Amino acid sequence: MDLDIVGLSRLQFAATALYHFLFVPLTLGLSIMLAIMETVYVMTKRPIWRQMTKFWGTLFGINFALGVSTGIVMEFQFGMNWSYYSHYVGDIFGAPLAIEGLMAFFLEATLVGLFFFGWERLSKVKHLLVTWFMALGTNFSALWILIANGWMQNPTGAALNPQTMRMEVTSFAEVLFNSVAQAKFVHTVSAGYTVAAIFVLGVSAWYLLKGRHTDLAKRSMTVAASFGLAASLSVVVLGDESGYLSGEHQSMKLAAVEAMWETQPAPASFTAIGFPDQEARETHYAVHIPWVMGLIGTRSLDTQIPGINDLVVQAEGRIRNGMLAYDALEEIRTYGHNAIPAELKARFEAHSGDLGYALLLKRYVDDPRQATAEQIGKAAWDTVPQVAPLFWTFRIMVGLGFFFILLTATFFWLSAKHRLDAHPWLLKVAVWSIPLPWIAAECGWFVAEFGRQPWAIEGVLPVAVAVSNLSASTVLTTLLGFVVIYTVLLIVEMKLMLKAIRKGPQLDAQDIEENKTSPYALPQQPVTA
Repeated sequence: MDLDIVGLSRLQFAATALYHFLFVPLTLGLSIMLAIMETVYVMTKRPIWRQMTKFWGTLFGINFALGVSTGIVMEFQFGMNWSYYSHYVGDIFGAPLAIEGLMAFFLEATLVGLFFFGWERLSKVKHLLVTWFMALGTNFSALWILIANGWMQNPTGAALNPQTMRMEVTSFAEVLFNSVAQAKFVHTVSAGYTVAAIFVLGVSAWYLLKGRHTDLAKRSMTVAASFGLAASLSVVVLGDESGYLSGEHQSMKLAAVEAMWETQPAPASFTAIGFPDQEARETHYAVHIPWVMGLIGTRSLDTQIPGINDLVVQAEGRIRNGMLAYDALEEIRTYGHNAIPAELKARFEAHSGDLGYALLLKRYVDDPRQATAEQIGKAAWDTVPQVAPLFWTFRIMVGLGFFFILLTATFFWLSAKHRLDAHPWLLKVAVWSIPLPWIAAECGWFVAEFGRQPWAIEGVLPVAVAVSNLSASTVLTTLLGFVVIYTVLLIVEMKLMLKAIRKGPQLDAQDIEENKTSPYALPQQPVTA
């Protein structure tokens, strides 16, 4: 990445997004698990389940606070670092972003407050409803930001107004029910559920290894193993759906993830391992699995997946077609708000779908109509993201996904046999696995966002055009500031989480009273530092 204004702006947004996404998945998953635990408490009246809900709720609250604080900055960056992006697509992008903000800062915050301060003030059923609404609100908050992000990957339901030079909504239903956005939502929340499940599994395993809070730990592991197995299986299935949609809407991303330079005969093979060489435009020592990529990318045995070289040729044709749209657009702009001749309007609309490709030339020439054949060729190759990082990051993510299935299935089986603590070495594996779902989640975001370069909006607006007119030094200063502040916040969160885990669950007055009166009372365990 070049460290110019575009590269630094990309790096800053990537840094803040990746930091933010350290907190989001755990919030998504723990909210649902809290609702499940409290439901069992209300149904069985066993105090241990109330204790579990409050303990894991404490960790949820710490994480939620950090997630909200880091998310605020991301929204402001659209106006600060990506002002032309905000101008160009604000009419579409702003609506789901505003709804997400309302849900996150009003609905979620209110429900989180009721969850923590309503234990002694609300009935059991009312508090349970609060917990479920909090969980649903947290997940629907993610839905709206992923609708906005999905639209960037597959811009449907909108068209450019050539007189205002702004994208305008033509069908909000198409924006809302965008197939890419819906697939991203279910895939992302499933990944969040997996993160939370492995987290609860690992912390509970640590308690079992230490011989502390074993009743709570075993029940928590049972919930985490079953919930995590379903979630990790969902991630794999929904990842397959994302691969299929990438084949439909983002062919270059799919080809880059596979390091597929040449179009293969259908059905295409899957490259299990290899060493992509972007300069030589080939993948060395590739090991292929027949048919798999064709089935994932096309759901058929007779449909080809285009390779990178063929897609570059297509991009060059679209750039030349977009130059015709750019020429018509410049003529339209001379009319101001006056009526546009029908012939001119028709000429623009005939080529407007490729206007974004002409804008790729802005990196090399102020007026795309004056671009040379060499510049057109360079712009066409700009549509190819860096292949090696995508190739390896995707395989790390997939490998970890199958590991989570194996891990949760193992503990699910042990839970069914009531032998969760039978194998200490497995408990240690669970503890050391705690960071792995975060690595997989970050890899997923990297593949999704880095893979659509050079586009801010796929096929519509290049990143190089979307950036604000700032100095590189300004962006570099704020980037360093964000990295320092976010690192401090991350360290603070980890210390608070570790302190709460070491302290363990605490019995309050109601817990003690219910233990005395409940036929399901459990012996109180000493709380150790």
